[in-house]
Amino acid sequence: MLDRVWILAGAVAGLTAVIAAAIVAHAWAPLRPDPDAMDQARAALLMHVLHAPALLAVGWLSARGRLVNLAGVAFTLGLLLFCGAVYAQAGWQLRLPHVAPLGGLSLMTGWITLGLAGLKGKPAARKR
Repeated sequence: MLDRVWILAGAVAGLTAVIAAAIVAHAWAPLRPDPDAMDQARAALLMHVLHAPALLAVGWLSARGRLVNLAGVAFTLGLLLFCGAVYAQAGWQLRLPHVAPLGGLSLMTGWITLGLAGLKGKPAARKR
């Protein structure tokens, strides 16, 4: 059941990353000549795009145990907090103090947790 949730979350993250890329390239770029804001938006896009496949991987690996699913929670929370805060600041000058760093910490936690799951989790079934 959770495998489907994480695969859906990965697909939604991928879709919203493409939408965000279009907004940054076609809506913000002509209106926002500030290079720092565009660099921030591109940093958020990079994290957004990189973590969509991570969520798909969580879906494929979710049967390995609770740690994998906790990684999915951390990735999802990190995407919402980090990318959301950076997009808000880059596009609308809306400052959300401490939200982006908390989101970044959540993304890092997701990777650490996924790595630990690889060390401690049940081995995947092998087909012969």
